[in-house]
Amino acid sequence: MTSTSAPSSPQASGKQNLSAFIWSVADLLRGDYKQSDYGKVILPFTVLRRLDCVLEPTKAAVLEEKALREGQGLDPEPFLLRKAGHNFCNTSPLDMKRLMGDGDNIAENLRSYIQGFSPAVREIFDRFEFHLQVDRLDKANLLYLVTEKFGQVDLHPETVSNAEMGLVFEELIRKFAELSNETAGEHFTPREVIKLMVNLIFIEDDEALTQPQG
Repeated sequence: MTSTSAPSSPQASGKQNLSAFIWSVADLLRGDYKQSDYGKVILPFTVLRRLDCVLEPTKAAVLEEKALREGQGLDPEPFLLRKAGHNFCNTSPLDMKRLMGDGDNIAENLRSYIQGFSPAVREIFDRFEFHLQVDRLDKANLLYLVTEKFGQVDLHPETVSNAEMGLVFEELIRKFAELSNETAGEHFTPREVIKLMVNLIFIEDDEALTQPQG
């Protein structure tokens, strides 16, 4: 495989630059992962960073609301979703940038962060079997490096639209399918995972991942 160098800045100036930056994570994985396994790391981390960016503006408000409603003895979930402005939220005090502050416990903290998501989001990472990759990356001393790299890329909706995000996923899925000799979407992103991602991440722009590709 020909190595794709990351752009000089991780800011998403366009779909091509963004996907090239994300794809450059393969440089970290080479030697410890087979090419056909790159997608098992890169796709769920891309999803995680997108969700991280989507929820960032309301993160503090959600945590405050959680403390308030639990103090009142109420189920906080509906209040938290309203504060988040989405049909999912995260109740962990961690985010991807805060994970970088405790490199010695990156695996434990990353698992805790994932557990802070709403059940539907956790299901996405369960379907990806993300916990297996966390363990594998940690044993290879790559988990901090990979998490740090994704923490640098700007996937906020005002920077990367839902439609653009869908195109990035389409390109990554195609590349990973080529490496694994699978039909696009069959191996790395089962249909049910795509459906979950569409419902949670892309919402009104779900055609970006559901239209048949030529």
